[in-house]
Amino acid sequence: MKIQGTVAAITGGASGLGAATARELIAAGGKVMILDRPQSDGAGFAAELGANAAFAAADVTREADVQAAIGETMKRFGAIHIAINCAGTGAAMRTVTKNGPMPIEIFSKVIEINLIGTFNVIRLAAAEMAKNSPNDEGERGVIVNTASIAAYDGQIGQAAYSASKGGVVAMTLPIARDLASLGIRVCTIAPGTFDTPMLAMLPEPQRQALGAQIPFPSRLGRPPEFAALARHIVENAMLNGETIRLDGALRMPPR
Repeated sequence: MKIQGTVAAITGGASGLGAATARELIAAGGKVMILDRPQSDGAGFAAELGANAAFAAADVTREADVQAAIGETMKRFGAIHIAINCAGTGAAMRTVTKNGPMPIEIFSKVIEINLIGTFNVIRLAAAEMAKNSPNDEGERGVIVNTASIAAYDGQIGQAAYSASKGGVVAMTLPIARDLASLGIRVCTIAPGTFDTPMLAMLPEPQRQALGAQIPFPSRLGRPPEFAALARHIVENAMLNGETIRLDGALRMPPR
């Protein structure tokens, strides 16, 4: 799908991987609706990007929020062709600690945001994409999800996070098959250790140590590298139903 003239909705679009992807699609001639939490600087970021960007406050786990954001996208830009799911959260806790078992609320919250939230956006965005006229390849839409290599190499304390991202990986193919007759493609990116706002809070020696674990290049991934892959997925009509690791050959150790 050519990005020029298309409209994308990007969750978690106000920072990190989502913000880099928004910049990439705007640079390629697309229009972007940034979905993020009300307390984010999504409005300021959209203003920075210019007239081809807008912001809609939304909690991805709430049907009404996402429906309203997609409605605002349609009202502002007239269509939705691309949905990119970057919203997510994490929690580090062992299954059993010295204080007892992990509170089920922690596990449930991570699943709710990372997995259920992703599916919520997929289903609502795809319903609108299905109304688009197909392009020359028969495409009506493209959906790109964000998982993690923790889906495969989950570390100690990552049960909730790994389960949520593993679910995103596992549903990629069946959803791609579900939506194939509608001309909507679905792929997932599984990033390794990327230089996002979450990692920016770590001391520099710890950041360097994380980068040194990566075989090559031995550094943290850069958000524009994620954005470049997201763009390629959108533009390459043969990519469908696949999860792509973006990790510099990193295989995470137990801790």
